[in-house]
Amino acid sequence: MLDSLIVPLFVTTDLPSRADLAEFGEIVTTAARSLERDGRRYDGFLAGRVFWLDRPVLPGQLPASDTEARFAAMLGYVVAAGEDHSVREVVADVRRAVVAAVVARFGDLAGPAPAVFAIRDRDVRERTPEGALFIDTTDAPADLVTAARAYL
Repeated sequence: MLDSLIVPLFVTTDLPSRADLAEFGEIVTTAARSLERDGRRYDGFLAGRVFWLDRPVLPGQLPASDTEARFAAMLGYVVAAGEDHSVREVVADVRRAVVAAVVARFGDLAGPAPAVFAIRDRDVRERTPEGALFIDTTDAPADLVTAARAYL
């Protein structure tokens, strides 16, 4: 089996109101397919569930406007190939890749860049809402997919 590091992740960003949630998930997971640090590339596999974190609409409130950005999120796991990675480094590498991919697709949304955080494994299981859409990295090395399978 391939040496790898598995990190539970939370990814979140503002998206245009009409953005497609599945597309967001595909952009994030594709960005994690090939990671880079210090000029060296390494394989990654990201799998998780995407969902909207829309503000609650209380009785008497108007729903969000079509021009208001929506808050999208993914909770899941990234598997990084290789033995010389730290959690901090992998999260930083995923963050750089995700920010570049989201900005390339949606542009600068005049808000903060996408956020990528390492979280507890327990948080992935407990905080993923029912009905969240499962997305994973396509064409990832089989060893990385196998390493992640026990967590999914």
